[in-house]
Amino acid sequence: MPLAFLRSRREDAEALLFGIAGFLDTPDLNAQRKSTRGYLRSLWDRWWKYREQFSRLVLPAKLWKTSGARPLNHPHRRLGALATVVAEWKPFSTLARASEATPLIVFLADLQHDFWNHHYTLAAPRASSPLALIGNSRAAEILANVVYPLAVNDDREIWNDYKKLRAQLSNQAARTAAARLFAGDPRQRGFVRSLVGQQGLLQIYEDFCLRDASDCASCPLPEQLRRW
Repeated sequence: MPLAFLRSRREDAEALLFGIAGFLDTPDLNAQRKSTRGYLRSLWDRWWKYREQFSRLVLPAKLWKTSGARPLNHPHRRLGALATVVAEWKPFSTLARASEATPLIVFLADLQHDFWNHHYTLAAPRASSPLALIGNSRAAEILANVVYPLAVNDDREIWNDYKKLRAQLSNQAARTAAARLFAGDPRQRGFVRSLVGQQGLLQIYEDFCLRDASDCASCPLPEQLRRW
């Protein structure tokens, strides 16, 4: 779904995203909880007029992986958050171009959605307490993985700001990569705690640790470092 297309159909954008994701495939509204029924009905009523036109784009259910995911990271919630960002694209893009960490994180963390601030999935009951649509940790990762790389691509100087960002959550994969790279070196703690260090460790973990079954003995990373 091109951004321009979604923005030109602002009232239907959320339904288009959920419909093409395959989450609105002939829902049985009578089987849904009362708190969900109205939201699903509003999505379906907007999606059905596009359904035939975009039927070839609808994702099959088997492509979605939901097992093992934290409830707050469920694809339904992620898509609800994306739809909200699309609806607020003008202020988001203005802040993204400025590439200033604090205002952008605050903006994303303050986004609200009438349904997704209270539900984990389309089928889940209403949560007992409000849920952040995009938490501080996710906002920081959007900054690190989307906004700052685009700023670098535009030759904007943001490296010093990037280095100051702290990792919001610990990550087992990053800790594993740090332990293998630095062993008892106390510097590993700094890499794990900074967001840029954590991102680098995750990349190394994906590119090397997951592909090496020798428990570091035959890892190609040291040889690549020597060449660099």
